[in-house]
Formats: sequence, C-alpha cells, structure tokens
Amino acid sequence: MLSRTRFFFTKNSFVLNTLVQTKGCRLSIPTSIHHYHHSTIGTTTTKPLFKLNHFISSIQSRFYSTIPLQTSNTTPSSSSSSILTNTEKLKFTNGSNPISPKLVGYWLVGTSTLVFGIVVLGGLTRLTESGLSITEWKPVTGALPPLSQEDWEIEFTKYKDSPEFKQLNSHINLEEFKFIYSMEWGHRLVGRGIGLFFLLPAIIFWSRGKFSPHITRSVIGLTGLLGLQGFIGWWMVKSGLDQDQLNQRNSKPTVSQYRLTTHLGAAFLMYLGVLGTAFEILNENKWAKLSKTAPETVKSIFIKLQSPSIKKTRLMATGLLCLTFLTAMSGGMVAGLDAGLIYNTFPHMGDDIIPSYSELMSPVFARSEDKSDLWWRNILENPTTVQLVHRIFATTTYFTILAAQIYVKKNKVLLPKAAVRSMHGMWAFANVQVALGIFTLIYLVPIPLGAAHQAGALALLTTCLMFAARLKKPRPEALNYINKLMKDQLLKSRV
Repeated sequence: MLSRTRFFFTKNSFVLNTLVQTKGCRLSIPTSIHHYHHSTIGTTTTKPLFKLNHFISSIQSRFYSTIPLQTSNTTPSSSSSSILTNTEKLKFTNGSNPISPKLVGYWLVGTSTLVFGIVVLGGLTRLTESGLSITEWKPVTGALPPLSQEDWEIEFTKYKDSPEFKQLNSHINLEEFKFIYSMEWGHRLVGRGIGLFFLLPAIIFWSRGKFSPHITRSVIGLTGLLGLQGFIGWWMVKSGLDQDQLNQRNSKPTVSQYRLTTHLGAAFLMYLGVLGTAFEILNENKWAKLSKTAPETVKSIFIKLQSPSIKKTRLMATGLLCLTFLTAMSGGMVAGLDAGLIYNTFPHMGDDIIPSYSELMSPVFARSEDKSDLWWRNILENPTTVQLVHRIFATTTYFTILAAQIYVKKNKVLLPKAAVRSMHGMWAFANVQVALGIFTLIYLVPIPLGAAHQAGALALLTTCLMFAARLKKPRPEALNYINKLMKDQLLKSRV
C-alpha cells in the first residue's frame, strides 16, 4: 500500500488503520494483476509493479488479518470513498458475534447430564425387568402415577393381561407390581423432564437472539431427535406386549433386541449431539476470552488445529468415536438377548476361546427354508454369537485406544495440550470399562455392575467425543471473529 507521500506500508496494521481514518490521507491498493496506480503532482502514471496474486497471498497469510482483499478497477480519485464504504461494511459484518454465549453451552451440558442419567436409569429399568409394567403410552396424562388404591388395582389388572405376567410374573402381588411400575414410570417421567428442560430454555434463548444460525440448526435437529426418542421408546415396549410379535420371534415376553438397541442408539446420539454442540460453544468462548488475555496461546492453538500434520490424528479420533459407539451398540444387543448370562468366563467361552462353529451358526435361528438367513440371524439373534461379537468389538476398541495413546504420546508436540489430556483420560476410562465388563460377566450381571458397565460405555464415549472436539478445526466464522478480537487488542496495546 502507498500513502500520498509514497511511503510503503505492508506490516504495521496500526499504521494502516490510522491512515484510513485520517482525513486528507488516501491509501491506494494495487488493482490489476501487473500494474498499480499512484498520483503525482499534475499527472497520473501507470507503472509495472508485481503480480497482485503474490501480493494478496502475502497479506492474507498474516494471522491477524480479517479484512478480505478484493480487486477492482477503482481509480485513485475514488479510492478514498470506496475504502470508507468497505470499512463500514466490515465493521457491520464483524460486529455481530457468531459465537453463542457460554450460558447456552452450560445449558447443553446440563441437558447432556440428564441424558446420561436417563440412560443409566433405563439400564436399571431393564435389569430389574420393569420395562413392560406399564402397558399403555399416554405422553401427557401418563405423567401422573396412580393416586389411589383403586387406581393401582386398575393398572395391575391391565398388567395381568400382558404376556409377561401370564408367562413369567403370575406369582407377583400388588406390592411387587408397584415397584416395577414405579421404575418404569420414573424412567418415563425423567424423559418428559428432559424434554421440558431442553425445549423451554431453547425457546427463550432463541427469542432473545442467543443462538447463532449454526447453533439454531443444531438445536432444531436435536429437538426432532428428542421427540423421535419418545416414539422409539414406546415402539420398543410394544414389541414385548404383542403376543404375535413374540410368537414370530419365538421369544419369551421381552422387548426386541433390535428395538432396544435402536432406543439405546438414539439416546447415545442425542447425548453426543447435545454434548458435542456444548463443547463447540465452550471451546469458542474460551478462545475468545484468551484472545484478550493471552493471544499468543490462541495463535498457537489455531496454528496446530489448522496444520496438515494433525489430519491423521483427527481421522483417528473420528474412527475411535465410531468404533466405541459400535461397541456400545453391540452391548445393547447383548442386553436385549440376555446374552451376558451365558459363558460367564473370560477370556475363554467355555473350554475354548471361541465356541464351535456349529454353536455359533446354529440352524435353529434360521427362518427361511433354504437357510439363506443363517449367517446374519446367528450374528444378530444367537446369544452365543452376539456375545462373541461384543467381545471382539470390545477387545478391538481397547487395543485401538492403546495404539492411539502411544501415537498421541509420541506426537504430543504437534497437538493442543487439551487434546493430549483427553487422550489420557480416554485410555484410563478404557481400562475401567474393560474391568467392569469382565466382572459383570463373571458375576452373572448383578444390577449394580450391569448399570455401572452401561454408564462406563457412555463415559468412554464422552472422552472419545472430547478428544475429537479438541482436534476439530475452528469454524471460519468463529476464526474470523476471534482474529478480529486479537487484532483489536493489538491495536489497543499500541495506542
């Protein structure tokens, strides 16, 4: 850039900003690929300078720059007014904060905590065999429990008509029924509470403009998933109340393992979506705060996150998240088939590491006459094979996390410190989860260990998500905004 005195500035952003705002001083920007214009006394000449592309790339590579350079055919006589107009536009564009406030992030963290709790409560409902005690789905009126002895008798009569009571629980009395009913009712009530806790603040935040467009889209998607989860829950319960479906599956009165895993998977996805959005908001707010107090720290973090050298680590983090999720879903299939109640030894399954092929691929589970569904039905419906699949997934996940831990420790200088700490936490939770899984199996799935193992799966998934979130590239809108904050801070320090 040239001032009227033909003094050349390229590095000092403070000087450039001062010149733009100083009356009587005009800056001219090269406007063609091979030429620049400057004014002299009485004449205007055109002289070759250098390629504008090189000039633009050198300016745009500056870390603190947030002003996009544009080429035009603006003449020197009109450059002053055009720069003023562009400056006003930039102030308007960058004046809006693309980062949602921390309060939104804390609200999402609170929601994810409730989702974590209801997943554990759902596991307890399953382990106490309480899930089929309420035979109707009443989203609104069902929020009230039976309030009188007569109400309890009516509910107990409805339960007596269910396949579970007729085939498994005909021996229980009203007091025992009250316990299992209360477990299922509490599970459904917490689900309703989560819906209110999520929706009411979302409406308030949205009406007050606390959501950026990016967060608005995420919240709309999560709201849809939350509503779908309630429907999936009843769809799951229905599979254990319909005698025709039980006959088709040749099953005792229990919910379908497919629907149970779908219900569990939707809850896990809701949890990941809410917590992932919270991590993004809180990370961006942390960077924005540090940009005012420790800009060099933020600059170092951004350089690492945008470096091509961590692309492999970022892909590895995504792979670990997906693998851990699939392992948890295979655990849902184990729970749905009560497959944890057989082969209660580790690492052996019976006398061998792996049962015989005839047991893993039993023709009993095939339904088609030509046995064409033998392979996939055994993998998804044979308790022995389902438990083996879960063991394989769990072992693979454990050693993959171990390899990732070694890799991150070796390359920790390339990664943000927060990401390295998350990896260490993931490795610690992986060890705890494997121990919980083994003890749950050996001791025939006691309720406390079974619930702890399910909670451990979600905790391990949380550390995977945290690791991936701390390696995620900053959004361009947030990056530009934080760069502007650092630039403003630099200008203030030089005044």
